[in-house]
Amino acid sequence: MSHPITTHGFTPVPANPQTLLSQAPISSKPPAIPVSSTPIPAAPLALRIQEYARTHLPQPTYHHSLRVYHYGLAIKRHAFPEWAFSEETYFLACMLHDIGTTRENLHASKLSFEFVGGFIALDVLLTRDNASDASDDIASRDQAESVAEAIIRHQDLRDVGAITALGQLLQLATVFDNIGGHAELVSDYTVQDVVRIYPRLGWSSCFAATVEQEVELKPWAHTTALGDFKGHILANPYNKYE
Repeated sequence: MSHPITTHGFTPVPANPQTLLSQAPISSKPPAIPVSSTPIPAAPLALRIQEYARTHLPQPTYHHSLRVYHYGLAIKRHAFPEWAFSEETYFLACMLHDIGTTRENLHASKLSFEFVGGFIALDVLLTRDNASDASDDIASRDQAESVAEAIIRHQDLRDVGAITALGQLLQLATVFDNIGGHAELVSDYTVQDVVRIYPRLGWSSCFAATVEQEVELKPWAHTTALGDFKGHILANPYNKYE
């Protein structure tokens, strides 16, 4: 029988990625991992959440969410093969991690977008819009809470303490796609294949504008803890693919 801590990625790991990476048995360059090697989960829950993301997110954000999924699994296979959480749980986190950045959700709450996103994700994962009696497209409480925790903390970059393995992978992959951080963990071939299938669509300008808008609306937002985050986004070396 699977254990919820392991299956859904609650295993604690260092919050500081440098500390974590110094402990990882990385002895080679990252392998070329095409999108075809990290398929999207086909379970009813994953498909429902993918459709929710597709219809609620602007297309650049939706593509970003899919890139984060494929980059994250490439990072996991290369650097953290011992992490045993399900790819479905990670996929759910990827699909919903920026749901708080939509114009509607930014304006609907005074909470920082990551917190709004975590609460929305918890609700969406545990309920459905239709009247179907099926239960296979509803997350378990443990799975939903793991996703919400990862979303709430996916910009909680810090040097001390711990974070869930799921949350750390979401952080590593979003930092990679947003500012080009941890580039040593993903091969150029993987990047080229991912952006071929899920083009960036001006993502850096789009996300930089979202960051600017959130800080204007909520000068207390957690995004302010990241310093010149907008500048780092616009300086992303992977902007060459836009």
